[in-house]
Amino acid sequence: MRYVIDAPTLLLITSGEIALHSSHTLVAPNRVLPDLLGILLTEVRSGERDEEDALTLHTRATETKIRLLGDRVSRRTAWNLAREHDWPELRLAEYLAVAKLQADALATSDDELVRAAGSHVTVVEPAALSQP
Repeated sequence: MRYVIDAPTLLLITSGEIALHSSHTLVAPNRVLPDLLGILLTEVRSGERDEEDALTLHTRATETKIRLLGDRVSRRTAWNLAREHDWPELRLAEYLAVAKLQADALATSDDELVRAAGSHVTVVEPAALSQP
């Protein structure tokens, strides 16, 4: 299976909370790494995580095999989704566009992303990434 993952799901993988099954391929929009870095920065600022751990996890994320997409077709599909739903920005649309174009399902626990996915794409919990 080919899954689109979001930044919180990538964090689960890089922190070892989810072991990716070898039969799965990961894809994501280019923004997934900056989104992850934003989550880590928030956690460091709140005291949930120390800076060394955050930067180690970011390094692991950059070493995780993910096909990052930001091609013209993905960007246009994201644009169309955002316009269709009158979303104020493109974050949700970028994940959904990549899922529509390149994946079997979107692995996320982000409630906002799940709601936005609606009937556009299949959504699974991140734990599905551990299953064959």
